[in-house]
Amino acid sequence: MKETAKENEAGVGRTATKKSEKDQSWIPKIIKKRVCTTFVEDSSSDGARCQCGNVRETHVAIATGDCFGTAIVSQWDSAQHSSEYPTDAFGELEFAGAGRRHSYFLRLSCDTPPQIVYTLMTAHWGVPSPNLVVSVVGGEGCVKVKSWVREIVRQGLVKAAQSTGAWILTGGLREGVGRCVGEAVRDHAAAAPSLSHKKVTAIGVAPWGRVQNRQQLVNSQGSFPARYYVQNTTPDSCYLDNNYQAFLLVDDGSIGRPGGETVLQANLEDFISHQRTGIWGSGSIEIPVLCMLISGDAAMLERVDLSLKKTTPWLVLAGSGPAADLISELLEEVSTGPPVESEGGTEAQDGVLHELAREKVRRHFQAEVDQEKLVERAMSIYHNRDLITVFHGEQEGPDDFDTVLLKALVRASKRVSSAASEYTDELKLAVAWNRVDIAKSELFNGDIQWTYEDLEDSMTDALINDKPQFVRLFTENGLNIMDYLTHRRLETLYHALSDSSLSFNLLQRHLSERRALADAAHNVPQPKNDEGLHLMGVQSSLMGPVSTMDLSLYEVSRLLSDILGDVCEPFYYVPLGLSPSAGTRKAMKQVNKLLLGECPYRDQRCHAPWSALFIWAVLQNRKEMAIYFWEMAGESVLSALTGCKILRELSKMESETETKLSMKEQAQKFENLAHDVFGMCYQSSESRSFTLLIRQSPVWSGATCLQMATAADARLFFSHDGVQALLSQIWWGDMERSTAVWKLILTFFIPPFLYTNLICFREQEVEVKLEEMPQGPDDSLDGADLTVFSLADIVQSEEDAEEYAALRAKSKGPSRPRRPFALLRWRQFWFAPVTSFLGNVLMYFLFLCLYAFILLVDFKPPPPDGPSTLEMVLYFWVFTLVCEEIRQTFFVGSAPVFQKMKSYIQDMWNKCDLTAILLFFLGLCCRMFPWSFEFGRAVMAIDYIVFTLRLIHIFAIHKQLGPKIIIVGKMIKDMFFFLFILAIWLMAYGVANQALLYSYDPRPGWIFRRVFYRPYLHIFGQIPINEMDADKLEHRECTDNVTLIRAGEEPCMNTYGNWLVVLLLVVFLLVTNILLVNLLIAMFSYTFSKVQEHTDTYWKFQRYNLIVEYHSRPSLAPPFIILSHLHLFIKRNIRRIPSAKIKHFILELRGRKASRLNTWESIQKENLLTAQNKHQRESDTARLKRTSVKVDNVLKQMSKIHDHDRRLRTLETQLDYCSGALSWMMEALAESQVIKPSRPPPTLRVPLGLPADTAPLLKGLLKWSVLQHF
Repeated sequence: MKETAKENEAGVGRTATKKSEKDQSWIPKIIKKRVCTTFVEDSSSDGARCQCGNVRETHVAIATGDCFGTAIVSQWDSAQHSSEYPTDAFGELEFAGAGRRHSYFLRLSCDTPPQIVYTLMTAHWGVPSPNLVVSVVGGEGCVKVKSWVREIVRQGLVKAAQSTGAWILTGGLREGVGRCVGEAVRDHAAAAPSLSHKKVTAIGVAPWGRVQNRQQLVNSQGSFPARYYVQNTTPDSCYLDNNYQAFLLVDDGSIGRPGGETVLQANLEDFISHQRTGIWGSGSIEIPVLCMLISGDAAMLERVDLSLKKTTPWLVLAGSGPAADLISELLEEVSTGPPVESEGGTEAQDGVLHELAREKVRRHFQAEVDQEKLVERAMSIYHNRDLITVFHGEQEGPDDFDTVLLKALVRASKRVSSAASEYTDELKLAVAWNRVDIAKSELFNGDIQWTYEDLEDSMTDALINDKPQFVRLFTENGLNIMDYLTHRRLETLYHALSDSSLSFNLLQRHLSERRALADAAHNVPQPKNDEGLHLMGVQSSLMGPVSTMDLSLYEVSRLLSDILGDVCEPFYYVPLGLSPSAGTRKAMKQVNKLLLGECPYRDQRCHAPWSALFIWAVLQNRKEMAIYFWEMAGESVLSALTGCKILRELSKMESETETKLSMKEQAQKFENLAHDVFGMCYQSSESRSFTLLIRQSPVWSGATCLQMATAADARLFFSHDGVQALLSQIWWGDMERSTAVWKLILTFFIPPFLYTNLICFREQEVEVKLEEMPQGPDDSLDGADLTVFSLADIVQSEEDAEEYAALRAKSKGPSRPRRPFALLRWRQFWFAPVTSFLGNVLMYFLFLCLYAFILLVDFKPPPPDGPSTLEMVLYFWVFTLVCEEIRQTFFVGSAPVFQKMKSYIQDMWNKCDLTAILLFFLGLCCRMFPWSFEFGRAVMAIDYIVFTLRLIHIFAIHKQLGPKIIIVGKMIKDMFFFLFILAIWLMAYGVANQALLYSYDPRPGWIFRRVFYRPYLHIFGQIPINEMDADKLEHRECTDNVTLIRAGEEPCMNTYGNWLVVLLLVVFLLVTNILLVNLLIAMFSYTFSKVQEHTDTYWKFQRYNLIVEYHSRPSLAPPFIILSHLHLFIKRNIRRIPSAKIKHFILELRGRKASRLNTWESIQKENLLTAQNKHQRESDTARLKRTSVKVDNVLKQMSKIHDHDRRLRTLETQLDYCSGALSWMMEALAESQVIKPSRPPPTLRVPLGLPADTAPLLKGLLKWSVLQHF
């Protein structure tokens, strides 16, 4: 298995290599290298080498000389003395023996445009775009890097780069600071988790001429990969470091000369600083670039000055080396020293600064010849001091180094843009780096009053780039989401969808359809007047190429309609001015016309901003952000179910396995949230929770929780006791749920029992609740229920709707007249769904009995002898069944006819009903003719099986039978896989057995019997030995004549390979009876144990569908249901009474009731979130995390204590020295007789409680004080 995986990986690697080679074949045509073509003699090499570092023989020309032979050109210049040629070193780099992924490399000229380099790295090499670029300069060569600098690089720089998504630019060689950065990146990669998405990106920018073994990289066609050997001869060498992701090998034509990469690196830094952060440059700020100076020689001052003139900020590590020390000391002494007051004014101050700079240069660069030039460089650097931040790493340590980088960039941005606020710039950088901890501690600590305008751009950045913690932070600190989210901004958020996401492709498909309609509608002749030309110009903008920026809310609405189906009305139709009943083509025409104008809807606020953002986040499968928006949105149960539905539908269309699994997990999480929130609601108030399930939501386009849960296949939600209690209450109507079934059956056949106490009704309870319904404004959310649930809230039939409306109207008066007791009790029994179900079951059994009696006893011949009277009754019965199926298909719901038919066909039991009806009509037609009578009778017999299987669906409501039916259904699916494997063995054995036993038998019927039927009977022990074993072969008439066999004679059995037939039989029985049968048993056992745990959940979900079906059915069962159909026809078409059963289980709440119900639901959601947070805080993981933080704090305090202890020890040593020196001075003064004391020297007295070894210290302090006195 491992070898196969390795081969697959190797194949993938070869494919990727060929693809990379093809993608980068353009590089030599655009990117060049430099070769020195003019020999400029190097005086130190006795004329053997050019100043470029190469020998004389490699040059084409020699610099001209004067008449005395002296070269006119004395200084080699890359631009003048070198020429460009197509690069011959690029591709992928494999470090021999390193055992890691390949790196990218490129040899390029020093004046290559930085735009090409940046595009190559991000678009072709796949290097992720940075949120920050830190260019580490200095510390090259064999200079020993100080230990604290290594700690800054390892614990500070690399950690900050990982947390901010930064690039680190260094020399990329195994020397100096470049080696330290490479080791730090290696250690970070080893410590980081394997699934971490944030990797440190280290890029080496090195001079081509200094790279050792560079000839291994040369290949004019590109290297994919190039094997690079590193010899570990010295700790610091000019080999490439294998810990870098990419190498830019800058070629200025020189060999062995440093500094050739300086100009290109500065230009690249400047170019990157003008690009924007985020996805597709969607961030609110440009990519910040920071140069970090470690040590550095005299030439480094020129590099610093060049970058400062391009307004690139610098971070200088004071104490790391000459150049860094010079800059830090110059800036600190000028800033902390006394102000210079002179009569000369500014010129005198400049003179003092020059003298100070000259002193620093002499001290740090004594060996340099042209020190005045260095002084000018230092002064130029000083004048740009606002871009420089000095960091004392030896004193401050590597902790919070990312905060240091942030403040350094903010300081520079404040200097560059005086109009921007310092805090706003710092906030934008914190958002770009996704450092919410810095934002909380530095910016949102209560000292700064943020306004909406300050947070608006950063909020958009956080939304687009998936930073939910910042979205939460901004919302909690003054950003009003109602003002923020307009329809224009919502469309902007959809414009920023990733082109690799499924939602983007689906939206683009709908956009293409609308644009195609626009192209067809505006394909008109060119107008002649100016106004017409202007209109055509506007239309051409609409008919241009499909772009993400052309997306509108209409495409979002169509996508949601495709996902949610007919559960909700179309979204965003109201702001677009569309009618929900408008067809797709008409709606697209109206939208195209609307988008040609000013689009006033875009400046309107979103009606439900949190719900709109929730949909936007769910469509992108942004988990954390979707959860936060769900917390903020209202109608928590319905919102969670909607998220579950969207994600499950998207997972069906997603092709990537990992994304599909992620969507399914998130969908299950939303279902769990809906289940938990409803559980809290049910514990708080049963009646309110019932109302919550059937309440029609204006936010979610008229959907209810039950409808959305059904569409989302939320079985766990339906298994909740509260949902089942509601369904049971609907199922039993106004009867008590504890009513025995035998009482129902008895009352069903003897209706007068209705008016006895045999069945208990809930009429009095409902009446009491209606009387106690609170009417005043002082209702409490936790007190009496405002919304009382009863059957009156769920309209069960048209008569109920009419009569209940009348009852409510009369109840407002002083008296409440009631319906006569006899009529009321009659309706309460016969209009309950359980009664309708019981009637349908009993009549269906009677139908099956009649059907069986006709098939077995009373099936008359074709006309004129038949059919019989009972058979005609059966035909009429089936006709009423057909009428009911037509009613369910076309007269239930408000969806279009095609949608109704599609929904009907999708149900498995509807398919069973349709099959049974079609088979019955086929058999009916065939039995009417003598020539097809027997075929019709056979079809009707088969159809009886289909009608009988329909009982399975009827008994799915039973609490014991329902789960078992589900298990049987799962096992049938397993049996199909078993039959597939069994069919393979049957065919293999049957064909071989037939071929060995009979040399020639062309009869198709016998071939089928002996190939499939007979081996199938062998499994159950029916083995005809006398027809298979030659020793027990019975004598019978047979022939080997082919002509006679074709005429129908029995062929003789071939006994040649009879022993092989017996052997195959043994193997066949061994495999089928032992292996396959036991495999089937094991599959059934596994399915039973797996499904048994969830059968109750599945059964409760199916129970809901059955209750909805019988709730919508007329009270009478077939064949008497035809009376109900006629009654409905008269009411709908003659009396024009609208149906109240188009939508089931719907309660519309408005005004105060809806508001109070939403508030109550929000309170329960907050209680749930509080309980979950408390449980999370008390979990072992959270405790370990808190303990880890405390241990880290203790370690930091211990390190500070050790540092203080070290300082105290140093102070004690110095005091001992001072004490000894003072003692020596006092003894010397006493012996010299210079001072004659009037009293003896004081003695040191140690206070009580102090250790004895403190006496020398106190004595020294006393002597020091005496010395100060003198």
